[in-house]
Amino acid sequence: MSAASLGNAHAGAGAVAEDLSTIYFNPAGLSLMSGRQFLVAGSAIRPSAKFSNAGSRSVLGTPLAGGNGGDAGGWALVPALYYAMDLAPNLRFGIGLQSPFGLKTEYDAGWAGRYQALKSEMKTFNINPSLAYRVNDFVSLGAGVSFQYVDVELSQAIDFGTACIAGLGAPTCAPLGFLPQARDGTATIKGDDWGYGFNLGALLTPSQNSRVGVAYRSKIRHTLKGNASYAKPAGLPAPLAASATFTDTGASADVTLPESLNVSGYVDLDPKWALLGEIGWVRWSRFKELRVRFNNGAADSVTPEEWGNAVRVAIAVNYRYNDAWKLRGGLAYDPTPVKTAFRTPRVPDADRTWLTFGARYKPSENDAWDFGYAHIFIKDAPINKTEPNRGTLTGEYESNVNILSVQYSRTF
Repeated sequence: MSAASLGNAHAGAGAVAEDLSTIYFNPAGLSLMSGRQFLVAGSAIRPSAKFSNAGSRSVLGTPLAGGNGGDAGGWALVPALYYAMDLAPNLRFGIGLQSPFGLKTEYDAGWAGRYQALKSEMKTFNINPSLAYRVNDFVSLGAGVSFQYVDVELSQAIDFGTACIAGLGAPTCAPLGFLPQARDGTATIKGDDWGYGFNLGALLTPSQNSRVGVAYRSKIRHTLKGNASYAKPAGLPAPLAASATFTDTGASADVTLPESLNVSGYVDLDPKWALLGEIGWVRWSRFKELRVRFNNGAADSVTPEEWGNAVRVAIAVNYRYNDAWKLRGGLAYDPTPVKTAFRTPRVPDADRTWLTFGARYKPSENDAWDFGYAHIFIKDAPINKTEPNRGTLTGEYESNVNILSVQYSRTF
């Protein structure tokens, strides 16, 4: 959302009201600015997720063949764009374009967990117009609406050898080479949708040197619609190839992206130093399962998730070196919503600790450049996931994330 906020591990993001990214973090912060303003930001995100196998088994109880999948992470470029203007002496309008949720893991084609996951990708695009009203010197209020687009792609391998023997018997399948783990295909599901929500914010200014922000973002429900397609190995017996389970068809799934509540604080300790803090709650417990429905009558594909709510805490400091330069640093603890018993290779997440640094350079009164860097330490994550007809994936993940962000802002 913001290179400046990243440098502070997003501590105080709803109270600092330093740039237009407040449109996302707390729209009430717009009331502390004036004139026409523009901000563009870009972030390069590099997650790393490396799996170590520890006895994964097929549905037949035999070892799962294949490697560890390589590094499931990869580079992603995430933009953000904001604009704001005055409508009246105490009323401002702003609009932001962001990507609030995202995911991508992708494994080597022949890895041991291929029957549970190959590629998992979710991209979101959020259009967020907002209004801010300054009630008095102490209270400002803000509100916005969100028009959110989500696009999802999920793929996994299919063990057609095991499916053939289970459905047609070894005498039919073995002579054709359809043996367990010997003749894989793939299933790919794609879908997208637009959803709608809102956000509210309040900013309290008890003194010239301190601010407290409270911000709420609503849940957004999506019904993704798209298709399921299957790549089948050559020579697959006709009864299996024609089965609804492996026939291209329309598909749909429901996804609710969660509501959140954040309380932020900002205080100038002296002319040089500022302290920032934040506590944020996200209702991830809405994500009970990943259920994909198929239009051709095939049975639903269901993966239990059972995520839990998460509370994130962050603290940061800023140092004003001079009128042109400001330095930032932040620390955050960000517990995962993923429970160990339900961890999947699509989202092999674990508790995270953020360490961040950043800087602001103002070459002129109306221009500013911000830079932010974050290294996210992720706790090693065990996995022991069994899925029907896909085997049991057993092992451990070693993960981390690096983020580099830059932004430019201008007041006209």
